[in-house]
Amino acid sequence: MLKAKILFVGPCESGKTVLANFLTESSDITEYNPTQGVRILEFENPHVTSNNKGTACEFELWDCGGDPKFESCWPALMKDSHGVVIIFNADIPSHLKEIEMWYSCFVQQQFLQDTQCLLIAHHKPGSGSDKGSLSLCKKTAVLLSAFVFRVLGVCILLCVFESSSCVC
Repeated sequence: MLKAKILFVGPCESGKTVLANFLTESSDITEYNPTQGVRILEFENPHVTSNNKGTACEFELWDCGGDPKFESCWPALMKDSHGVVIIFNADIPSHLKEIEMWYSCFVQQQFLQDTQCLLIAHHKPGSGSDKGSLSLCKKTAVLLSAFVFRVLGVCILLCVFESSSCVC
């Protein structure tokens, strides 16, 4: 069976935990509680196969806390990772400035290929930007129904559906 370690990284309050819960069909979180360090979710996807051999893929999804106070832990989190999903809240201008730092630390310094990296702009429904002017997310992003993510030479389709607690 294929095993893939995927890191969810990005600034605080970007929606990493919400997306991780959605993809792993874990419980919904109704109030914000910052992830302390890391939270590891394990799940299996029988629909991901390698070379049509029919083997399923077992995922370790590492939901990493975005607070800079955990930066000393990042090298341990990155060890043996196969892919990185950088998640940011497009409604928070400082998040746009931080994307390059997250990419540099978690992708470039680990010598991962760009095909092993996915960038997701998250928009929290009901945020203040819903009223009045359009958010950056709505101005610049197109709703994507699926992401193709290449890990261990396998194309992984992460379906993300628009919902009240999901993505832009």
